[in-house]
Amino acid sequence: MAIVDGIEGRTDPGQPLDRDIYEMTSAELQGTPKTPGSLDEALRSLERDHEFLMRGDVFTDDLVHTWIEYKRNNEVDPIRLRPHPFEFHLYYDN
Repeated sequence: MAIVDGIEGRTDPGQPLDRDIYEMTSAELQGTPKTPGSLDEALRSLERDHEFLMRGDVFTDDLVHTWIEYKRNNEVDPIRLRPHPFEFHLYYDN
C-alpha cells in the first residue's frame, strides 16, 4: 500500500546514496532521509500518516489505532520498563 501511495502521489525517492552511512559525518547525515530507528518511532510515524491504508477499504481507522495501541502496550512499553541485557553488560558484568 505504501508503494502504491508513493507511485500515485509521485513521491520523489531522492537521489541514490552510494556511500557507507557509517563512514559519513553528522553533518553529512543531517540531510539524509532515515527510516524509523525503533518500533516506537515507527508507530508514531504510522499514527501521523496512515491514510494510504484506508484506500480500497483494506483497513479501517479503528483497526490501525487498535493495532498501534496493542503494539505499544504489549511490545514497546514492556521493553521500555525493563533493563536491556546490554545495560547489565555495561553496569554489572565488569
